[in-house]
Amino acid sequence: MAEIYIIDDEEGIRSLVKTALERDGHSVIMREYAQDLKPSDFQNTDLILLDIMMPGLDGRNFCKGIRNEVDCPILFLTAKTLEEDLVEGLALGADDYIKKPFHISELRARVAAHLRRETRDRQQSLILGSVRFHLLEKQVIINGQALPLTKSEYEICELLARHRGQVFSLEHILEEVMGYDTDSDISAIRVHVKNIRKKFSLWGLSPIETIWGVGYLWK
Repeated sequence: MAEIYIIDDEEGIRSLVKTALERDGHSVIMREYAQDLKPSDFQNTDLILLDIMMPGLDGRNFCKGIRNEVDCPILFLTAKTLEEDLVEGLALGADDYIKKPFHISELRARVAAHLRRETRDRQQSLILGSVRFHLLEKQVIINGQALPLTKSEYEICELLARHRGQVFSLEHILEEVMGYDTDSDISAIRVHVKNIRKKFSLWGLSPIETIWGVGYLWK
C-alpha cells in the first residue's frame, strides 16, 4: 500500500481519483490547494498527483519549491497539451504528466508503474535533499555531478546518511568503516570528516554535524 497525495481544486477529480486508488489498496490524502503544504507534509508520501492550474500557488511553482526536499514521484495533472508546456513542467522536477481529461484506468496504470519504478530505485539509491547516493556504484551525486570521495570517505557518508539523525561515536564509525582489526585510530575518522566537509562545502552544503563529546550525525 502506498500513500498518495492528490492536490487539485476540482472536487470531482479528487473524489474520482481517491475512490479508484483506494480500490487498489492505497491510502489517499486529498488537498484542494497547494499553498499551505510544506515539504515536511510529504515525509511518508510515495507519490504526488499535482494539478497545474490552481488558484493561489500553481502546480508548477509548488513543484519547483519542494523538489529539492521531496524525492517521491510527482505526476502533473494538466489540461495543457502544448509540448513546450509539458517540457517546462518536467524541467521543474515533475516525473510525468497525465493529460486531462483522462481515463481512470490510464491514471491507475501510470501510478502503478511509477510506484514499481520507485521501489526499484530506492533499493539502489538514497536521496537526502540535493544529495543522491548511488549505492551500487558507491557514488555521491550532487546536481548531476559525482563528489570525488575516497572509499573511506564514501563509507562514512553512507553510514551516517542511512541513519540520518542518529549520532555515531568515532569508535563506532571506525569499526564500521575500517573493520575491527584496523591499525588506524579515531584520529583518522576526524581527518576523513574534515576532508568530506571541504568537498561538500564547494556545493554550499554541510550535512555532517559534530555532537561534541559524542560523535557525528547526518543532519
